Amino acid sequence: MAMRLNEDLDESGEMHEINVTPFIDVMLVLLIIFMVAAPLATVDVRVNLPASTSKPTPRPEKPLFVTVNAEKQLYVGETPIARDQLTAQLAAQTNGDKETTIFFRADKSVDYETMMGVMDTLRQAGYLKVGLVGMEQSGGQ
Repeated sequence: MAMRLNEDLDESGEMHEINVTPFIDVMLVLLIIFMVAAPLATVDVRVNLPASTSKPTPRPEKPLFVTVNAEKQLYVGETPIARDQLTAQLAAQTNGDKETTIFFRADKSVDYETMMGVMDTLRQAGYLKVGLVGMEQSGGQ
């Protein structure tokens, strides 16, 4: 017959074991909270991003530039035109090919409204391939 002596008890009868039940209860509640909150913190838009190479795209032999200078004058190539003539001039320059990439340049002093007006005219004319041209900065600025 085996007898267990109560060696863990002090003279006062207290046990020195850690009761982990409240700790486990708190951890389970936190786990449930994080399981519910984690999907709410993520973005729901799934996008299949294409792979990219860092090689620059080749520039066409004769690029077609649409330019707005500091005085808000509009140019196709080096020819100054009025904005209402932009569609006809582009059709003549591209032979009606709407897939031609149009390179759009604007002086840094040109306001946003003027730039968006030209871009809107390009879109309404059917030229959806528009490349914005900017200056490259050297020296890591």
